[in-house]
Amino acid sequence: MTTNPGMSSHRRLWIALLLLSARVAIAHDLDDVDIPKLGMSRSEFLLDPARAVQASVAEDFVTSFYDQTLDHFNYRPESYNTFKQRYVVNSKHWGGADYGAPIFAFLGAEAPIDGDIATAGFLTDNAAQFRALLVYIEHRFYGESIPYGMTFEKAIGDADTRGYFSSAQALADYAEILIYLKQKWKAEHSPIIVFGGSYGGMLASWFRLKYPHVALGALASSAPILYFDDIVPQDAYYSIVAKSFLESSSSCHQTIRRSWEEIDRVASEPRGLTKLSNAFKTCSPLQSSSELKKYLRLQYAKVVQYNNPFAQPLEFMCDAINGAPPRKGLLQKIFAGLVAINGNLTCYVNPSGSDAQTPSGWFWQTCSEMAFPIGITRNTMFPPEPFNLNSFSNACKSEFGVPPRPHWVTTYFGGHDIKLILHRFASNIIFSNGLQDPYSSGGVLKNISSTVVAIYTAKGSHCLDILGADKSDPDWLVEQRKTEVKIMKKWLAMYYADLRAFGN
Repeated sequence: MTTNPGMSSHRRLWIALLLLSARVAIAHDLDDVDIPKLGMSRSEFLLDPARAVQASVAEDFVTSFYDQTLDHFNYRPESYNTFKQRYVVNSKHWGGADYGAPIFAFLGAEAPIDGDIATAGFLTDNAAQFRALLVYIEHRFYGESIPYGMTFEKAIGDADTRGYFSSAQALADYAEILIYLKQKWKAEHSPIIVFGGSYGGMLASWFRLKYPHVALGALASSAPILYFDDIVPQDAYYSIVAKSFLESSSSCHQTIRRSWEEIDRVASEPRGLTKLSNAFKTCSPLQSSSELKKYLRLQYAKVVQYNNPFAQPLEFMCDAINGAPPRKGLLQKIFAGLVAINGNLTCYVNPSGSDAQTPSGWFWQTCSEMAFPIGITRNTMFPPEPFNLNSFSNACKSEFGVPPRPHWVTTYFGGHDIKLILHRFASNIIFSNGLQDPYSSGGVLKNISSTVVAIYTAKGSHCLDILGADKSDPDWLVEQRKTEVKIMKKWLAMYYADLRAFGN
């Protein structure tokens, strides 16, 4: 890949992110499985000295493995099998068990834990002032935490083994490890606050609800816990994508809107798919126009979802589309936008599938329980593409032999009438969002009670608040993080007061 030598480091990092996103999007090229990827997806910040955990800091992290129970919810003999689950600890700033200093636990999501350690700088940034112990726990089936010591490919390909791959099992894993660690360190009175971003943010909020005796509170960043059943309209996600493009550039928005019909027109011509393949430098010949349109749709979605104020990929893409020479045709302008955010690659659109764990693992999770009903109905930039549960189900059955359980998340964790249900039952959860993130449409955006609160920023994007702080951060992001810290300090003050009043 070649890039403009004058390009900012943030934009170079964004190119790395889009390359990852493109591989994820096509890892399972099924037309009926079109759920935009969750995830913090910022492992490329390892390359950015302003935002990565520095090598000197990385030395403070110690990796260990816990003998984790395979099946927490059954009592068959095989349920008692164990596997090695990875967790990482940073005790540099911990005030110690004697002082009841807190434990900050980051709950891993759909990726190896390594990237989260580097990316979730909010924890390392605030460890000193809280005198907190930092613990990062890897999600089962990702990274080095795979049952039976299998390779990931073998585990995900075995129907009996992948049956243990669920959010409920993962939450029980976290509870078991955290209880074990408190016992190991004799830290009975050290309160735990759990953190997570994206799917990990969903896990953090659910962990506080399911295991309040383990976690004092939770910071759930960009956690779309309401994007299930019919709680929010299915087109909420792509409505934000279209709105963001329109607000960034009406001419860019208009060009994209017109391009869909042009793609179909060219595809209908003799050798039309060959023409499209050549125009977009596809890595292999297109089999249908829908293949190209799906790729573009997910590219536009990710540009908005991760539209950081530092890299500004949305502006970058629209500048390229709008700045294409007048002699360029409509589709050439669209291709210029792809080149702008991906760099000069040998080919685009359908590169060979990635063997990375995240796309394969997340595909299983969406096909089992995380069935986000994301579709497009009435939209100013995209043609209709409604979510069809039957088609989605059939695609999942074809791949895994089982259909999804689309209502299981709301059955097990809740979601309907969330304010009515949680305003007395729940406490100590921060739901943070950036309204430019399309997944914020499925997030909690209003306070549920005085202690279950929603904090959002108008210009924020996906999981932005739990990235490491930087001197270039806008004031609104700095204030969002300060507010989160202030709330957590209140939780801890109340806990220590209760401990003095009711403790042994």
